[in-house]
Amino acid sequence: MAKMILSMDGLVLKEIQLDKERLTIGRKPHNDIQIDNLAISGEHAAIVTILSDSFLEDMNSTNGTLVNGQAIKKHFLRNNDIVELGKYKLKYMADSQDATPAAAEHEKTTAARAASLRPEDMQLVDHGTRSNVGARSNVSGAKIGAPVAVVQLLTGAHAGKELELTKTLTTLGKPGLQVAVIAKRSPGYFITHVEGEYFPVVNGQVLDAQARQLKDHDVIEIAGIKMEFFLKG
Repeated sequence: MAKMILSMDGLVLKEIQLDKERLTIGRKPHNDIQIDNLAISGEHAAIVTILSDSFLEDMNSTNGTLVNGQAIKKHFLRNNDIVELGKYKLKYMADSQDATPAAAEHEKTTAARAASLRPEDMQLVDHGTRSNVGARSNVSGAKIGAPVAVVQLLTGAHAGKELELTKTLTTLGKPGLQVAVIAKRSPGYFITHVEGEYFPVVNGQVLDAQARQLKDHDVIEIAGIKMEFFLKG
């Protein structure tokens, strides 16, 4: 399980396991990681964890959030990243099985490709491999005869295109505007908000910060694009 190591001036203060889908960081007592210092906003930042992936988001804090010395609004955390909040530091330590140099390099490449997309393009990314809208995923890992989950775009320039959700994690949305992830778990498929001021909508209902299990023929709206989740096969 990934964790954060909280320190100040080189002194380790606390070790926090990322055992919740969403952990908040701030000065107020209700935060999961409370840092009682005036340089820290009441609700400073949040960490969203989906399976083995964690995302850091600055919650419009007064003094900002730095990762490896760079100011960020949203950031995909990689092993050994250093998050700075005033005089405090949080070191991100991924699971040992995921903390490989090759994995980190691939994440950087994926992020660079995502940043180059045109704003009007809807991004669909499988965990581990990036797929263009309408591309078919490799279904060799799926069990023969088992239903295959699919997302089909209903609106936009790519309406009618499909993506089979055969990977562990699929990211949908427009970087910098609104991003959500669909996680494939043993009970089914779950959608969770990751990035952006506005949360995804499922069947007309705005989601909250918690993961929601998707049902056959649910209609999802992300970044102004409607899509249908369904099972086939």
